[in-house]
Amino acid sequence: MGDIVISPYIALSVALIILALPFILIFFIVKLIQEKRKRLALEKAFHDIEANLIDSKSQADRASSEAQAKLSNSRTAAERAIALGRALEADKMALTAQISSLEERFKPVPDLEDECRSVNTEIEASKGNLEELRRSYAEKKSVYDRLMKEVAVFDEKLAFAEMGVYEPHFDYGDSEEYKRNIDVVRAAQKAMISNKTAVVCPTQWHVEGSLAKGKVMTNRNIKLTLRAFNNECEAAIANTRWNNANAMEKRIANAFTQINSLNESNHVSIKLDYVKLKFQELFLTHEYREKLKAEREERAEMARAAKEEQKLIRDMERAEEEEARYKRLLDKAKAEAESAIGPKLDAFNTQIEILERDLAEAHARVERAQAMAERTRSGYVYIISNVGSFGDDVVKIGLTRRLDPADRVRELGDASVPFIFDTHAIIYSDDAPALERALHSEFEAVRVNAQNYRKEFFRAKLDDVEAAVKKLAPDAPFFRDVEAQDYRETLAKRSALLAAEAAMVDPFPVAI
Repeated sequence: MGDIVISPYIALSVALIILALPFILIFFIVKLIQEKRKRLALEKAFHDIEANLIDSKSQADRASSEAQAKLSNSRTAAERAIALGRALEADKMALTAQISSLEERFKPVPDLEDECRSVNTEIEASKGNLEELRRSYAEKKSVYDRLMKEVAVFDEKLAFAEMGVYEPHFDYGDSEEYKRNIDVVRAAQKAMISNKTAVVCPTQWHVEGSLAKGKVMTNRNIKLTLRAFNNECEAAIANTRWNNANAMEKRIANAFTQINSLNESNHVSIKLDYVKLKFQELFLTHEYREKLKAEREERAEMARAAKEEQKLIRDMERAEEEEARYKRLLDKAKAEAESAIGPKLDAFNTQIEILERDLAEAHARVERAQAMAERTRSGYVYIISNVGSFGDDVVKIGLTRRLDPADRVRELGDASVPFIFDTHAIIYSDDAPALERALHSEFEAVRVNAQNYRKEFFRAKLDDVEAAVKKLAPDAPFFRDVEAQDYRETLAKRSALLAAEAAMVDPFPVAI
């Protein structure tokens, strides 16, 4: 036979097959082992289930045997054992179904890291939106603040809150001097208008090639500008009051700026000197009105002082009449005592002693009234409070020159307040105004009305007031008690009324 020729491809294939046989064998062995493990796991699970079933069955059998033994082979006991076995089987099936349901439910739950990335992305987007919202808010807030400042010029309430307290620009002695200066300022304004220096136009306009027509147009624009600006200034000056003077000043300044801006194209402008005169008129008019009000208050104070002086004179006259009456009674009693004997004489002597004492007191009142009438600086400084009307820690420190200072306290507690005042101190002084000023200075920082100094109320504790009195008038008595009888009785009545109403209220609501 001839030699067999083997192709190299066949030889290579055989070689590859021979080399791959161990790996193929290993692969099948591994697969066999895996299949065997799975089969063993299944067999184990089957055996476990079978064992559970056998256990359940044995329990059922035991239960059935015990039931049969106890109930003497009763059919009811047998049925109960069967029912127990069925219940156990049902529980097993229910647990299996529950496990399957849980596995199915949590199958679509995403990866925790993916969820964190998604949440972080949303947070970054929200931060970007927040920054954009903040920028937008800041822009709109700036526009709002600017508009509010412009509106404040025309709104009195905003003007009072935003423009601060007016500071006087002049210090004239009386209202007539203010009035004269107002006339001077208005005359200066008229002079500037007459001289054509209040509103000017430096450009010579030509209308339709005519200079004359251009001058007519310019004069009309100047008149219109003057009318607009003067009307705005007159409205501001007429409406100026204590709480908007600064706002009206800004109103005139805004009118000056806006009118000049509108006239910028035709080169018409209001001169600053004319605006300054308008400012002066505004300030003078406002301070003139305030001066009139202050003068009215001064006249009222002078009238009150004159009334106090007349009251002192009347008190002195009454004291003198009372002294004269006691003197007449005493002289009469002494004349009758000269002819009396025995018990009547003793009675007259007693009456004479009483009349002499009353006469001495009346004489002392006359001397005090004369001294107070002659020395207008002497008087009484009183310290009173009214819890029901003004609350706790509010005291009034005032001065009176009346012979009986309690009359002034009773007068203050009349129909103008709902409750009467409690008196803490009444201090006589040869220089009562100085003592009053010293006490006011001690509590100037807590004055209730910091604008009108005739309102002599202070928010101070009684301990602090007592300390100030001891420092300035060491011998003066001070009473800390706050009786406030009417006020406390009113509170008690209200509390009793509220308690009675609460007792009548049905504890259960009509509907819920």
